[in-house]
Amino acid sequence: MVCMNIENRVAIITGSGSGIGKGIAEKLAENRAIVIINDIDKEKAEMAANELQAKGYKAYPEVADITSSEQINRMIANVVNKFGRIDVLVNNSGIVKNNLILKMPEEDFDEVINVNLKGAWLISKAVLKHMREKMFGRIVNISSRAWLGEVAVSNYAASKGGLVSLTRALAIEFARYGVTVNCIAPGLINTPLIQKQSEEVKKHLLNGQLTPRIGTPEDIGNTVLFFASEESSYITGQVLHVDGGKSLGARNI
Repeated sequence: MVCMNIENRVAIITGSGSGIGKGIAEKLAENRAIVIINDIDKEKAEMAANELQAKGYKAYPEVADITSSEQINRMIANVVNKFGRIDVLVNNSGIVKNNLILKMPEEDFDEVINVNLKGAWLISKAVLKHMREKMFGRIVNISSRAWLGEVAVSNYAASKGGLVSLTRALAIEFARYGVTVNCIAPGLINTPLIQKQSEEVKKHLLNGQLTPRIGTPEDIGNTVLFFASEESSYITGQVLHVDGGKSLGARNI
């Protein structure tokens, strides 16, 4: 195992009680970071933290709704009081409420934007003042290949495209303070949402990308690890598609 330089870095991963977020947390913990498992679901957060602790890793649950400034501030205060700093923030939390725009209720647009984009903005704002004081920080935003546009995802694509723009804006604003801000755009990843699909649907999805396999949470975790490490210190404001080539278009050969 290649160990990048994140030992004892304090990392908050939002929405890390399951799925991609949990995979990210495990990858950072494997590389000796102190990981904060944030989730709105208390049971998921505690179970994920317990699983990592059982492997000898440093993992601690923090329950907070990232759409609530009050809950975010309480979580940040807990982490800073315990560890003295926050080195890494991974904005992973997200929800999906797909539909064609003419069939999409207004509240579904609002909710997706509120969680996927405003939530990332709120927690980034809360964390950045601590990173600025320490003159060091890493923020990694988990967008989606869908930010480039797809059918029936106008709310989701807008939220994930907003994360790309937020990445660039914060990178410009905080580079002088030793903070880098980068973005990952995953494609088809083996999460519970994908696992419950039929084999026919999975085959159809795979036909839409170049690499003939479904990605794993570890694929995303490896990329976050790089962006969170010292080895990426000269990279900021960038978007990396981790999508098996889907962003290049469907296979034509």
